[in-house]
Amino acid sequence: MMRKLHALVVGLCLSAVFSAAQAANLDAELNAFRELYRELVEINTTLSVGSCTRAAEAMAVHLRGAGFPEQDIHIIVPADWPTQGNLVAHLPGLDTGLEPILLLAHIDVVEANPDDWERDPFTLIEEDGYFYGRGSFDDKAMAAIFIDVLIRMKQAGFQPERTIKLALTCGEETPNNFNGVRYLLEHHRDLIDAQFALNEGAFAVAGADGQKIYNGIQAGEKTYQDYHLEVRNPGGHSSRPVPDNAINRLAAALTRLAEYQFPITFNDTTRAYFKRMAALHGGQTGEDMLAILQATPDPDALARITADSSFNSMLHTTCVATMLDAGHAPNALPQRAWANVNCRIFPGQTQQEVRQILRDVVNDTDIAITFADPPESTSPPPPLTPEIVGPMEAVSKQMWPQVPVIPFMQAGGTDGRLLTPAGIPTYSISGMFADPNTVGFHGLNERVPVQSLYESREFLSRLIRAYVGGE
Repeated sequence: MMRKLHALVVGLCLSAVFSAAQAANLDAELNAFRELYRELVEINTTLSVGSCTRAAEAMAVHLRGAGFPEQDIHIIVPADWPTQGNLVAHLPGLDTGLEPILLLAHIDVVEANPDDWERDPFTLIEEDGYFYGRGSFDDKAMAAIFIDVLIRMKQAGFQPERTIKLALTCGEETPNNFNGVRYLLEHHRDLIDAQFALNEGAFAVAGADGQKIYNGIQAGEKTYQDYHLEVRNPGGHSSRPVPDNAINRLAAALTRLAEYQFPITFNDTTRAYFKRMAALHGGQTGEDMLAILQATPDPDALARITADSSFNSMLHTTCVATMLDAGHAPNALPQRAWANVNCRIFPGQTQQEVRQILRDVVNDTDIAITFADPPESTSPPPPLTPEIVGPMEAVSKQMWPQVPVIPFMQAGGTDGRLLTPAGIPTYSISGMFADPNTVGFHGLNERVPVQSLYESREFLSRLIRAYVGGE
């Protein structure tokens, strides 16, 4: 009996030692991730004074330290943009017959004036359960997680069945200057080619009280296109006004445009979104969401749903005037009036089709409507196949059994708008729960809940392993 008791005590002691060792190892890994994340956030990568090249090189140092050989690490810096460097890394798979997956995150950030912020935007600060800093959410959180996942895989000797490709790119926030994904597609397609990509853009939505509401899957996004509307006139002295006034004509055209609503349309992603959100919302809103999915949508239900700008943005193309410029002197009739109209185009509709609709709505042949920038290629949303969605739902259920997974279409834009039309279907899911009204990305005092960041790290690690297999 004493021997059995002794053996039990020894076993319990050894178990406690192993548990303590495991806990210490987990703490060490988490601390290493936090330090990597801090380093990345604190490297200024704004277009004005920052350097993505410096950030890419810093992350490459971590990969080398984990044992990645030089042939699997690529720092790609365009000759004309020395600060817009990009990092591509590979963890080769065992089965060369399987197509790779691509992990994509951008490392450039929106401008941040320290004088406007309550804290230095380029110092990672942990306060009241949040990490603060420019890029702490968008998108250095995901970039740091992807680097950390590859490091831990390499250090553990993990060999995936299929190759994992990582691309940390520059210029997502300022694509009209330079865009890293576009550059890689044009010059280094082989380095990033994959069956599909995991990207930023999907919110895991939490309430103001921190309660998890749903884990979002982004599948598809609208096309961004600016149009210039311009009317010219001989002008003249302001003391002798004439009916044909350039400002008045442009104002009338913009009023007609403001009153126009593009037709409501759906795709598989948005149908799934409203169907699942109906169950989540319940009540009148839930009933309205189901009512608009009918072959003939209920007009009252549609009016209530479109009154919400977030819901409305997923239902159709939207166009809105965002900039105006007119006249040349306060005492002269305007010789020119100009407006920028920003359109977010529903997948399946082309920029040329939208321009024709604008012409029809404006109904003034003397108002020129031109593309502000050449139209990008477009495509339907990537399909929500069981191969893609199944692992997302399974891992989410493991971690948050009561939280629904809901697909949605991005009304804004990410680099997925370039990859999907190029033949690399791009999806997003993060498991990073936050209240979208309080994170402040692109604004002041950007922040992410500390616990949400750590949970996202675990979620994405499990999800990537589910996609690539291996041992």
